[in-house]
Amino acid sequence: MEKSKFLRSSQAVMDSVDDQLRKSHPPEVKETYFRLCSQGFSDQDARQLIGKAVANESFMILVHHDVFDLARYIATLRNLPRLPLSHA
Repeated sequence: MEKSKFLRSSQAVMDSVDDQLRKSHPPEVKETYFRLCSQGFSDQDARQLIGKAVANESFMILVHHDVFDLARYIATLRNLPRLPLSHA
């Protein structure tokens, strides 16, 4: 992937994280953020880990032609900081 496309997609993921945190939708995003921070992760690190959950769900949609699965997304959030296999 060309660097500028990668940077735009990375920024889009982080924008999504910020939007979900701001709106508390789904509420598990904010719960995950506070849990990670309480475990010693910095604000930036917690947000980046949540971004990996967003990216994982996007991967499932784009590559596997799956539909957004809220239960899968929440399960990924709850497993953080352990990352799904697609990010191993």
